[in-house]
Amino acid sequence: MANVAADQLSKEQKDELLCTYAALILHDDGAEVTPQAMTNLIKAAGCIVESYWPMLMTKMIKTVGGGDAGGAAGGSVGKAEAKKVVEEEEEE
Repeated sequence: MANVAADQLSKEQKDELLCTYAALILHDDGAEVTPQAMTNLIKAAGCIVESYWPMLMTKMIKTVGGGDAGGAAGGSVGKAEAKKVVEEEEEE
């Protein structure tokens, strides 16, 4: 979609892109990626998506993951805990 102007995207493509950006913003901010948080962020940006999109996107992130961007709360906590364990082992 990067080589297509936003006004040429279908409604479904725009909704998916908005949800993707919302999830990335929430993750980057350290917030939990939830359907309600995504919906609030999208509305704050002055946009509207079909109500099923945020739920689908968060379910996909939690099920499949998104690398460093997926499962913001769980993924970040897991990495932080793993780093803490490694640092404690190095001190010993």
